[in-house]
Formats: sequence, structure tokens, C-alpha cells
Amino acid sequence: MALVINDRVKESSTSIGTGAFALNGAVNGFESFATGIGNNNTTYYAIFNQGTNEWEVGLGTLDATSANLTRTTVISSSNSDAVVDFQSGTKDVFCTLPASKSVYLDASGTPVGAASAGFALAMAVAL
Repeated sequence: MALVINDRVKESSTSIGTGAFALNGAVNGFESFATGIGNNNTTYYAIFNQGTNEWEVGLGTLDATSANLTRTTVISSSNSDAVVDFQSGTKDVFCTLPASKSVYLDASGTPVGAASAGFALAMAVAL
């Protein structure tokens, strides 16, 4: 099992509640989780219940067939950053990179995020 992040991975789901989400196939113009992330891998995800204020961002794990996404760790949500009890409706489920997990340079070139003096030195050497 590996952490995999990929662009343009998005499926729909009609799952409800607080459990795993059954993935219904790639949305037109996007890849499926099976193709973009792969069986048994983990990824950062976002779920949005269309037409509502329900949303969640977290770390999830795909099952052996990539048909279901288990919501392992919630990072942020419309439920005070706790697991969302999703109601009925069509949900967008997609791969994302949560802002709290990113490391980047601000406008002046200073590292932001998990950066430290050691990290900045390592990045400078790597570049």
C-alpha cells in the first residue's frame, strides 16, 4: 500500500452515512480511482454532496478492487472537521492535495508548511 496522488481523478457516489463510499465510475473527462490511484493504495480525497453544504477532505484507502473508498482520517469538513454523516444525493469524490499537507514557497521564496531550516537547505541542494 502506497500513498498516491494524481491529477484529474474523480468519480461520483450516492453513498450515505459515515462509512466507506462506493465509487460509481469516473466522471466524464476524469480518470477513475482504479486507474489514477490503484487498488489498495491510500490517497487524499475530497467529497462534496452536490447542492448542499456537506463536504469532507481526508486520507482514504481504496479496497482491493478500487470500488470503495474507506475514509481513514478526516482532515477538514463541514462538520467541524469531524466525519460527515452524508445525506442522500450525488457526491463528487476526487483526489486532492490538502493545503495543510502542502509545502511551498511564499511570494518572497520562503518555505511555508512543513518546512524548516533543514528542509529549506535540503530543497536548495536538491534544486
